[in-house]
Amino acid sequence: MTDTPVTPRRRGAARTEELLRATLELAAEVGYAGLSIEAVARKAGVGKHTIYRRWPSMAALLLDALSLVWVSDLSYRDTGDVYADLREQFLRSCLALTSPPIGPVYRAVIAEAQADPTLRATLHERFLVTVEQGTLDRITRAQHAGELVAEANLEFAAEVLCGTLYYRHLLSTRPIDENAVDGLLSMFMAAYGTSSRTRPQPSPAALGETPQAGQA
Repeated sequence: MTDTPVTPRRRGAARTEELLRATLELAAEVGYAGLSIEAVARKAGVGKHTIYRRWPSMAALLLDALSLVWVSDLSYRDTGDVYADLREQFLRSCLALTSPPIGPVYRAVIAEAQADPTLRATLHERFLVTVEQGTLDRITRAQHAGELVAEANLEFAAEVLCGTLYYRHLLSTRPIDENAVDGLLSMFMAAYGTSSRTRPQPSPAALGETPQAGQA
């Protein structure tokens, strides 16, 4: 009688990526509230010890899973039109932040970070700095190209541009949609822009205004 061959266990980088992919797939299925070491282990068909050998906590696992999909999905394009590039990237980022796999994993990391200063610092260094720096780099190039006022310090502007969208996503019930992005960018260009080109105007709702009687 011939024994049934046993499939060799995957080890090293291949096994690690397999577990990270299982985490992302689980996040898409159950959302951030359903993520746990036990749930990931069941999804991957392994014991909890297999995960704990690689990651000391759920937070560490989530950070590495997030890194698989973060940078390439949220990087900037440069067409020479700063408004168009910011708008395209913000809309793409908003979709990523509100959809699997990034959305639920990011929310889970944020929740874990509130009670873990070390995780909060790591999250900032690995991801938020990347987002802010990418935005600062893009608007700085626009400044050098004459699209934005030359004397402005853009570091705070980059933080406000990014922070507004993350605030809406994490703490507000208001949508992150085209009106919200257009409202934000219209204020940015009014403050820093040099171009006289007409930009799309946000709706009153995007600015928090109530339409007056008789207005369309």
